[in-house]
Amino acid sequence: MNLKHALTVDVEDWFQVLNLRDRFPLEEWDQCELRLEKPMQILWDLLDLKKAKATFFFLGWIAERLPDLVRETAARGHEIASHGYDHQLLPDLGEEGFQKDLAKTESILKGITGELPRAFRACTWSVGPKTPWAFATLVQRGYTRDSSLHPIRHPDYGVEQAPLIPHFIEVGGGKLFELPPLVTEILGRRFPLGGGGYLRLFPIRWISKALSKRERQGFPSCIYLHPWELDPDQPRMQGLGLRGFRHYVNLSKTHDKLAYLLDRHPFGTFQDVHEAWLQR
Repeated sequence: MNLKHALTVDVEDWFQVLNLRDRFPLEEWDQCELRLEKPMQILWDLLDLKKAKATFFFLGWIAERLPDLVRETAARGHEIASHGYDHQLLPDLGEEGFQKDLAKTESILKGITGELPRAFRACTWSVGPKTPWAFATLVQRGYTRDSSLHPIRHPDYGVEQAPLIPHFIEVGGGKLFELPPLVTEILGRRFPLGGGGYLRLFPIRWISKALSKRERQGFPSCIYLHPWELDPDQPRMQGLGLRGFRHYVNLSKTHDKLAYLLDRHPFGTFQDVHEAWLQR
């Protein structure tokens, strides 16, 4: 197998994250400064330089307002995928709301690229015991790939006993290729290393070592990040406590950490990983 890890990008802006939700309710988003263009350019250029491809999970809300970001991403050879419309947690949407959310985002992305997305990632990894309908809904709508299960325990998300390696979920008369983010297990405890605040907080050599172990085992993994993590000059909200720490820690180090991984490990799109897995 030509092993590559999936590099994935959740395309949302700085004010749309769960950690800042209390400060920026949905009805006020159109009043916020959109800052995605600069960090997206930095990310595209870095990927071009390192000759790597990635999957970009776009919020429909962003694609609707900044369609040129979707077009340029596709033109550079990256995969366009769905992150839902406006970053709502799946348990809050409910089954019917999830159907509408997917349909709205699909319509927006197809209107820009001419193609329906075939890969999905839920807002804040919010697939779990409260959403037993989620995977069947994705299969029914024609999705073949999902990356929404984070196999850890966390106050906001996670399915602690979910598999650490790629696997198929058979449901609704079809199946989904599920790719979890990088999590390593040490003495029976799981440590998340796959991206976001974990990428910024933990020593990059730990993450690289975990990826190398997966390579020796023959299992691809997944790294994720957000464009706002390449924007250290974004507005800073005070009084957020732990949530603020998670959001702002080491933003200035994201670029160099990602470059370190790209220099040492092979990365491609979620689709690349899926197709290689089918050939095993």
